Amino acid sequence: MIRGTIISFADNKKLKIVARIWIIRVTMDNIKRFGVSIEPDLLKKFDKLIDEEGYENRSEAIRDLIRNSLIATKKHDPESIAMGTLTMIYDHHTGNLTNRLLKIQHNHTSEILTTTHIHLDHDNCLEVLILKGKTKNIQKLADNIKSLKGIKHGELVMTTSSY
Repeated sequence: MIRGTIISFADNKKLKIVARIWIIRVTMDNIKRFGVSIEPDLLKKFDKLIDEEGYENRSEAIRDLIRNSLIATKKHDPESIAMGTLTMIYDHHTGNLTNRLLKIQHNHTSEILTTTHIHLDHDNCLEVLILKGKTKNIQKLADNIKSLKGIKHGELVMTTSSY
């Protein structure tokens, strides 16, 4: 159950601060606790990392590490469904590159949900493709595009909504 409460307090008569405090009750059915044994030096480095990344506590950082590991494993399953972005920078004056990119995109409308194209300067463009499909198909499509002459840099980032 989540319940909100507004509490007012003041340091002096000129300064009044109002804060909203959320009280969250989680039953033990939703959360399981477990212990972790870890070397002091490794824990110190972990605490520094989670502080730099803005985590409020170790538990949420560990949950994210577990989620990321599960997603990474699922991304290696060629039959699993994933979403991704292919970000690329290319010289649109290179050969027939623009036409080849358009042809590939029109041949893969089931995987390419949308594209964004930005002119960086007179020669260079940045293009981002939003992709969805089987991981093997997304990876193959990205590899085919990144290998085209004129693509200066391309990077595929994949994720999944379930783990």
